[in-house]
Amino acid sequence: MKGLAATVSRFLLVLSAIGALGFLGLGYIVSFHAAPPVQSDVIIVLGGDSGRRVKHGAALYKEGYGARVVLTGIDRRFYRKGHLNWRERRMKALGVPLNAVLVDTRSETTWDEAVNSSALMKQRGWRTALVVSDPPHMLRLQKTWEAAFEGTDQTFVLTATKPGWWDPILWWRNPISYRFVISEVKKNLFYAVMYY
Repeated sequence: MKGLAATVSRFLLVLSAIGALGFLGLGYIVSFHAAPPVQSDVIIVLGGDSGRRVKHGAALYKEGYGARVVLTGIDRRFYRKGHLNWRERRMKALGVPLNAVLVDTRSETTWDEAVNSSALMKQRGWRTALVVSDPPHMLRLQKTWEAAFEGTDQTFVLTATKPGWWDPILWWRNPISYRFVISEVKKNLFYAVMYY
């Protein structure tokens, strides 16, 4: 009986260690698919931005990684052609000519962004995209864009911003990154059921 209790205790201890390592590793898991930027036909800056993604997208444009920038996730209810929204104004202020910027007002979700970007790329004859977002979104973006681009000759590379609150090891210590990682775990499960 004593041997059985010791075995069960060891099993529970190993199980707890695996669970703890899995929890601590979530930061790496959700951000793993971020890659260095590569030369592309278009830079796609995803919505849900506070300015960090626009700044990163503008820097990539100025460094020559793409000749066009697409801003997604702009609410069509509030967008008026000829009246720049804040993201377009920011791009212009950061040195990106407005004739290089296109606006996507149709996309409301990550899935929409991927599908609509693929359609725009086909329409414009673009084959490669550099997709800009924040680190904790990379796993879901990888799976979503792979599914949306399936059966096409289009490719994409995900590149991440560098927010001060992000640390893939200590993500659980910062309230912002903690919230993002937990939210992404839930969203990845939802997207796995709905889209992949």
